Parts: sequence; structure tokens; C-alpha cells
Amino acid sequence: MARPSGRRTTDHGLRLPAAAVAEMRDHLPEVAEHAVTEIIEQVPSYTDAFSGPMGARIRTAVQLALAGFLSLASGRRGADLRTPGAPAVEGAYQLGRGEARSGRSTDAILAAYRIGARVCWREMSSTAVEAGMDGETLAGFAELVFAYIDELSAASVAGHDDESALTGRVRQEALERLAQRLLDGSSAESVLAACERAGWEPPTTLTAVLVPAAQVRPVLGALTPTTLRAIDVPGLEDDALLLVPDVHGRRRTALLRALRDRGAVAGPARPWEQVRTSYDRARRARLLGLGADTSDTEAHLPDLVLTADPDALADLRARALAPLADLRPAAAEKLTETLRAWLLHLGRREDVAEALFVHPQTVRYRMNQLRELFGDALDDPETVLALTLALGVPPQR
Repeated sequence: MARPSGRRTTDHGLRLPAAAVAEMRDHLPEVAEHAVTEIIEQVPSYTDAFSGPMGARIRTAVQLALAGFLSLASGRRGADLRTPGAPAVEGAYQLGRGEARSGRSTDAILAAYRIGARVCWREMSSTAVEAGMDGETLAGFAELVFAYIDELSAASVAGHDDESALTGRVRQEALERLAQRLLDGSSAESVLAACERAGWEPPTTLTAVLVPAAQVRPVLGALTPTTLRAIDVPGLEDDALLLVPDVHGRRRTALLRALRDRGAVAGPARPWEQVRTSYDRARRARLLGLGADTSDTEAHLPDLVLTADPDALADLRARALAPLADLRPAAAEKLTETLRAWLLHLGRREDVAEALFVHPQTVRYRMNQLRELFGDALDDPETVLALTLALGVPPQR
């Protein structure tokens, strides 16, 4: 088909009057100015961003993008008018990355593109009509203009997403390094510098929580986003270590609720720079097999205290229970259990019998045996203290 004189056509069948293209190109600076002005008026987050040098760069970018489109629309052979050229796409992509670094969301970017597209089309279509573009061509031109801008906005969103992901990874790595500093005994200056690099505001307290690897995601979902996760902590195999800010006092109840039935162990709340002590206690509780009934190490303080030095506890048991050493093992075990119950129940025979599932007379008989073996020592406060400590935690079988 012969092409009418003075018109350009593309593979999509769009035919643009050369005069209209030239006229629109002449008005691009004004179009860009009007678009940016309206974006500033309608998207508050851009009010300051588009002032000064940034505004000038945006106006130039709008002009270049539209000029690139007009170059395609005016007859570059084989061109797909819906697809911007590489420079325009790269510019839009970098714009999206810059927006992410500035802290603006993709909603703001897309709003700016919608407003800019509307303004650009209003101005360019008026120019095109004045230059003699017919209705059918104008409709096709509109479709391609908006498809082109859609492609640019998609490139900006991709840039925003990529920058956000990169920033997220960088910050996550900084947070992991901070957690490491908190645990490895680094100086206060080093820890504070790590806080600043990670953009992490120090809390009042931190609580160390050991969580099975399979439970980390649901637990993190129930905790504050400022929770730190320590990576590659020596001594941990199947657990992850979380450092949870400000769950001291009444807030601890909410923490324990989030950990319920997840096999986790929570250390005590400590001043944030001393969180290593919280981790040490949680790890000891885990090694001792505590936490089957509750994730709270505070519920196991006697066990933790009495097992702090296993060798000392073993020596104490041996010395305190020396009067039973010559008995047969079965007899020694029964008397040891009775003595322990007697100490814990403050000598109340009925309570001791109930705890041991025996008759009160059996308790009386066994206590007579114990008094024969220990003599007056069972009335000595120092001996009672030693026996209470020795028998406070049942021996590991």
C-alpha cells in the first residue's frame, strides 16, 4: 500500500502526520514542566523532592522519554511503539532505585506516572489535533502512548524492588553483624558503631530466645520487627538464636505466649548490651533438657543454680549423704527419696507420704532410720542446708 505523502507509518499501522510530530516535539519542554508541576501538587511526597536540581533532572527525564517515544512513533522501521528504547528503560529503572533509596513507596511512583501520563497526553493530544491529526490516528496514538508509559512505570517498579531487596540484604547483614558483636564480647564503642551502621535503635533490654530452626518463621512473625537474629553462633546446632527487644516485665507474658508449644527456651531480660548472659542461661537450660513444660528459664532457676557447677554438686551430694554410703543401693535410694521429700515438705508426714505414694507409717519408719544414721545432724541448720542443696535436684539417671 502506498503511504500518503507527509505521513509516517509503523508496523502497527499507526500513521502520524509529520507536522504533528514536529509540533509535539517543539512543545516537549512545556509538557514536561506541566507534568512535574501537577505531580508536585497531587503527590505530597514529591513536593520537596522535585525542587531544585532533582526537579530539573526529572523534567529532563520526562522530555527524553517523550522524545524517545516520538522518535519511534515517527517511523523507526520495525519498532514496537509500546516498548521504550534501552536508554529510556534504564533511566526509568534507575529512577525506581533512587526512589527506594529516598524511602518512597512504589505507590508514590505509580501515582506520579499516572498523573504525568494524563498531563502529557492532554498536552500532546491538543497539539496533535491542532496539527491536523484525525480521530482514528489520535485513538491509536493514545493507546501507544499509555502502553509506552506503562512500560516505563514497570521498569521503575522493577528498579525500586531490586534496590529494596539489595538494601534489605545489606541491612540484614548489618543486623547480623550487630548480633555477633553483642555476643562476642566486643567493646561498647564497637557495638554502638554496629548499631549505627545497622540503623538499629538500642532498646532498654534484650532477651535471648532459642528456637528450633523449623519454628523460626512463625515465631518471628509474632515478635517485634526489631528482633535480631544471630547467625552461626558457636554451640548451637538445631536452634536459632533470636534477641528480642523490650519484653521485660509484663511484656514477658506475651513473649512466652508466642513461644508456647514451639520448643523454644527464653532466657531472662537483660540490659541490651549484656544479652550474652541471657543467651548463656537459655543455652544451659537447653543443655539440661529443661523447658519441656515451659519455655521460661525463670521457672527453672533452682535447677539452673544447683547445676551451675555439676562437679561441686556431685561432691556436695557425696559428702552430705555419706551416712547412707554403706547401705544396699535399693535401701539407700528409698531413704534418699524420703529425706528429699521430708526436706521439701518441711517435715509434714502426711504431705511426704502423699508425695511418695506410701503410708504415713512408712514415712515414720524411714525417718527413724534416717535419724539413726544422721543423728542430731538432721537438726543442724548447716546440715539441713547442705542436704537441701544436695537433694534439691534429683540426680541424673
